[in-house]
Amino acid sequence: MNIWDTVLYNPLLNALAFLVSIIPGGDVGIAVIILTLFVKVLLFPLSQRSIESQAKMNLLAPELKKIKDSGASKEEQAKQTFELYKTHKTNPFSGCLLVLIQIPIIFALYYVFLKELSFSSTSLYSFISIPEKISMNFLGLVDISGKGLLFLAILAGISQFFQAYFMPKPVAGNTAEKGSFQENFSKSMQTQMKYVFPFVVAFIAYSVSGAIALYWITSNVFAIGQQLYANRKSKNALALINK
Repeated sequence: MNIWDTVLYNPLLNALAFLVSIIPGGDVGIAVIILTLFVKVLLFPLSQRSIESQAKMNLLAPELKKIKDSGASKEEQAKQTFELYKTHKTNPFSGCLLVLIQIPIIFALYYVFLKELSFSSTSLYSFISIPEKISMNFLGLVDISGKGLLFLAILAGISQFFQAYFMPKPVAGNTAEKGSFQENFSKSMQTQMKYVFPFVVAFIAYSVSGAIALYWITSNVFAIGQQLYANRKSKNALALINK
């Protein structure tokens, strides 16, 4: 048994089995939603710090440009930049590090839903019993065991669009000059994340089982709420910076 199974995959699989066993009717769809929310809540402190760090870096862009245009030596610019980060309690690398910590967990959760949900005694802990009833008929309306569920695919694409829509946008006075490669690249990435990636997500959700599509929708909806919360906090940060 490798570390991946021991630390990530097996705990999530057993948690799903436990949820299915206690949910009336063994509704796997409800279990998927609850497990996804549970994992997102556990990761909330990490992901929230990552989002806030990205927002702060975006808001500090005008101040960083002032330091760059001040004409001071590179050593002095580095010192002023460090002091700016220290004053506003932010780290330009914290967002990347926190995302890297979350990636294995998210992939393990995705893999749990990707494999066929056939629980066996060999994959479950001794204190977790095999669910007596397993229903892939979500809320008695949608069979999430099959592929090609257009309704869920559309919801996955829409939720992905709004997640990108509420992401922090570059503020005026950014370090990139107007018409520069950096600015054009940034705008291109934002456009693709908002208008192209949702179609990619919808296509993938249509191509895989409904359980994975449901996981994707739940994850996106949670992320949207979290982003709205972070955006509200970033407005307060912007007000402090502009004082």
